[in-house]
Amino acid sequence: MKEGQVATAHGDLANIDSGGEGPAVLFIHGNSSCKEIFGRQFDSDVGRGYRCLAFDLPGHGKSSNAPEPEKTYSIHGFADASIAFLEALKIDRAVIVGWSLGGHAALEMMARWPGTAAAWITGTPPAGGADMGEAFLPSEHMALTFAEKFTDEEAAIYAAETLGPGEPVEPWMVAGCGRADGRFRPLMLQSVAAGLDLDGREIVETSPLPLAVVTGELEPFVNNAFLEKVKYRNLWDGKVHVLKGQGHMPFWQAAGDVNALLARFLKDVC
Repeated sequence: MKEGQVATAHGDLANIDSGGEGPAVLFIHGNSSCKEIFGRQFDSDVGRGYRCLAFDLPGHGKSSNAPEPEKTYSIHGFADASIAFLEALKIDRAVIVGWSLGGHAALEMMARWPGTAAAWITGTPPAGGADMGEAFLPSEHMALTFAEKFTDEEAAIYAAETLGPGEPVEPWMVAGCGRADGRFRPLMLQSVAAGLDLDGREIVETSPLPLAVVTGELEPFVNNAFLEKVKYRNLWDGKVHVLKGQGHMPFWQAAGDVNALLARFLKDVC
C-alpha cells in the first residue's frame, strides 16, 4: 500500500493507494474520521484485486485544512474535493464507496461526475431537505455532528458512538475526531439548511447508475425504515442489504462479510 499527498484547490489531500491492478474504487470516509477507517478493505482481496483509493477529506486526518472553508466544507464541497482528487491522479472512471458523510458526497458524485461507474453507501440515508426529519434517528449525541469544537471527552464519545458497542475504540479513531477542523461541521449544516446540496433522494430515484445500499440492523443514526421506502431507480440486488447485528460501521466490525458483499458488487458493476 502506498501513501501520498495530492495538491488540489481544496487543500493538500493525504491518501492511500492499495496498488491493486483492477479498476479504481474510491472510498470516502465520514464526519470527523479519516482514511484509515477502510483499512480492513484495503488489506483484503478487494484491495489486492482493485485499485482502492482513500483520502483524508479536507480538514481531516493528515490532509490540510481547506484554504477556503466556505467553498469546501459542505457535502457538495467534499464531493468537489473527491472529484479534484481523482482528476489529479488522472483517473476518469471509478466506483465510489461512501460511508456516512462520505456516502452523501458519493451521491453527489453520482449526479455530477461523469466518471462514476456505480456507488455504494453505508450509514447514509439518501435524503433531501424535506426528508431529513424522517431519514435520521434521534440520538443523544447527534448535536456533536455539527458542533464546532470537540473536547477530548466529546471526541472519545463521538468515536465510540460511531463505532458502536462491542468493538474496542482504537486511539487513532479518537485522535481523528479531535483533529478534524471543527469549522466544517457548522458550515456543512448551513449548506444543508440553505438547500445548497443536491437532493439525495432525487438522485437515487432518477440515476441509472447501479447503487448498493448497505446498513447495519442496529444502525444508531439512520432510519432503516426510510431506506426501505425510497423508490430507487437501479438498486443493486433489488434490495437494501441489512446486516444482522451490525451498527453504523459494519465494514469495520464485520469486515469479512462486508468485503465478500463488496467484492460481488464490484464484480457486477466494473
